[in-house]
Formats: sequence, C-alpha cells, structure tokens
Amino acid sequence: MQQWVAEIAYETISGTKKEKESFYLPSEEDVRAAIIKKGGYVLSIREHTRSPLERLLARSTWWQVQLLRGIQFRASAVSSPGVAFWKIIEAETSPTRQNILAPAREALSRGLGVIDALKALRIFDHGTLAILAASEKSNKLTEGIPHAIHSITQKKKNQRAIMGTMGWLGFDVFTIVTSLAAGKDMVLGGFGSNAPTEPDKLEQYNRVVANLGLTWDILIWIAYATAGFMGWAIFSFFINKGKTDWPTARVVRKIPLIGAYLRDLGFTDSMVACARMLRGSVPIGDALEQSSEATTSPEVAQYWRTANAELERGIGLGAALDREPLSRSERMELATLSDLDQVATILESIAEMRAQAAKTKHSLIVWIAFALTGVFLVLAFGSAIYALTVMNMSLDGMMGGLMGGAL
Repeated sequence: MQQWVAEIAYETISGTKKEKESFYLPSEEDVRAAIIKKGGYVLSIREHTRSPLERLLARSTWWQVQLLRGIQFRASAVSSPGVAFWKIIEAETSPTRQNILAPAREALSRGLGVIDALKALRIFDHGTLAILAASEKSNKLTEGIPHAIHSITQKKKNQRAIMGTMGWLGFDVFTIVTSLAAGKDMVLGGFGSNAPTEPDKLEQYNRVVANLGLTWDILIWIAYATAGFMGWAIFSFFINKGKTDWPTARVVRKIPLIGAYLRDLGFTDSMVACARMLRGSVPIGDALEQSSEATTSPEVAQYWRTANAELERGIGLGAALDREPLSRSERMELATLSDLDQVATILESIAEMRAQAAKTKHSLIVWIAFALTGVFLVLAFGSAIYALTVMNMSLDGMMGGLMGGAL
C-alpha cells in the first residue's frame, strides 16, 4: 500500500473539471479502477513523494507525540480511536500537515482500522506500532497510547545520547584530520630542511621521512573514511526510518558490538509488545505474529516467526520460545513455563534484562570509541616523535627549525 496523487477530469453540466485527488492503494492499476468507478477520466497518476520539510516534521518526536495525544484525548470523548483520528485529520488546516496525513485519511475512508491508518503514515517505528497494535487488539488503545509515547520519548533520549557521542567523536576526528592535514607539510618540510649531508645517513633519513609521510596519509584517509561512513549511516537511518531492512542497516548489524546492541533493543521492544498483548487476552498465535513486526532486526523477527511456526506444529509454548538467539539464562526461564499466565511476566523480565544489557553495551561503545580516538592520536603524533628519535634529532631543535622557517 502506498500513496498516489492523480489528476482527474470529471464531466459536469458546466463543462470538464480537473481535480487532484490522493489515493492510498497497492498499485497504479488499482488507482485507475477507483477513478473509473467514480466516473472520472485519468489524466495522470504519480507516486506521492514528501518534501524534505514534510519528512523532517513527520519524523520528529514532537509531531508523533502530539498526534497520539490528540487521538487519546478525542477518543475519550467519542469512544472510538478511528473516529478521533478522522476528526483530527478533518480539523487540520496546515497544508503541510494535511499532506502528511493524506495516507491516513485515505486508509480510514476505505474502511481500514486506526492501526492501518497509522502505519500508512510511515512515521512511527515498528516498536511503537507494535505497542499500539497490541493495545488495539485488546480493545485498550487509549490505555496503550501513554506506553507508546513513553517508548517514543525513551528512544529519543537514547538517540540523543548516541548522537551526542557521535558528534563529539566526529569533532575529535575532524580536529585530528585538520591538524594532520595542516601540519603534515610543515612537519615533513621541517624534516627536509634538516636533512643530513652524509650519503649513508641521508638514505636512512629519506626512508624514515617517507614512512612517516605514508603513516600520516593512511591515518588521514582512515579518518576521512570513518567520518564518511558515520555520516552516511546517520543519513541512511534517518531516510529509511520505518523500513525493516536496507543495505546500510545490514552493514551496521555486522559490526559485532553494535549488532548485539541493536538486537537487544529489538528484543526489548518486541517482548514488551508481546507481554502487553498476552495480558490483554490476545490469542498467542496473533501475539507472536505481531511481535515479529515489532522490530526492524531480522534476527529477532525470525525468532518470533519460528516460535509461531513451532507452536502451530503442536510444540509447547515453552519449547517453542526456548531457542537462539536468547541467552542460556533466558532460555532456562522459558523452559520452566507451566502456566500461560506466567508468559507475560517472564517476557517482561527478559525485556528488562535486555534493556539493561543494551545500556551496558551503549556505554561500552562510547568508551571504546574514545579509546580508539586516543589510539589514533598516539599513532599520529607518536610516529612523528619516533621519527625524531630514529634520526637522532631533538624535539626542541625540530621546533626551532620549524619556527625559524615560519619566520
């Protein structure tokens, strides 16, 4: 399902009228069929693309929280979240927000539910949608919205922490690169102006200077590549927010510690959603299927799908859930299941442990990044000091030569 914008001609008593209408349908052929059914003539059909401003607003935490709060408050008055959402869309006067809400309007007008309408917006992550879907299945959507808002704000805090760390490290890398790039010619030029005159020493001198220049070139290009990858990864995750998988995400998940961190977050979101559904008396099969959609991690999603398939084969729930990539302690908890009422409690316990593990891994990632930055500095400036010692030159003499050359 996606949004289409069609230019349509209608025959009226006063002549032909042209209008632009939005449709939320699977394919262009479905749009044509809908227009013909309405008695119109297709002039053009194009897939709707949001402007950069619309994408920025739609994916902001503030916008998402305000939308959910609006549904919650209106639903308490009209008793139906779907009607509440429709009233919010109808009351919107900003053209930019109307354009953002157009897919939801189309979904609701075709009789789809409020969760389908929220999915049509493509602004919420899978974990948030899973919490809302779990609450909706148990007919407690208004009660689940505060939990979804808490999930959004908590993830925003995590993102700020990560972005703050990335920003600081990026500043460090930028400072190092600019220092190396600016100082390379000065330092190597200083070495050149102090070259020995003896042929045997000159050969060794030139070899050491060449190795130093190569070392600095390698460090500079490593820093450039690291900064480029970090920038591309941040941009890619922002642009592809809401998707389940894409090439950059697969590359990032292969980084050992970061991949484990993302997997822990995926289990935290999906297990909280599953526990909420079970407490709301949602059938276990539906709960497992919905939990697979609560995460963007393919490994976690496959865990829930495999467990559901095993359950459909007649295997007990404890045995179906007792599998990789859960840890040994988590699997031991699930293996002791004797009552279905215990499942939600155990899943919440595992989600809490995974959340704590994710925090630990995040701290470890930060410290490793700082340590690597320190190693980079040591390699950069230590190589220059080592070259000085190899060539029996004093640092004071070198700096004096540089300052004299500068003057």
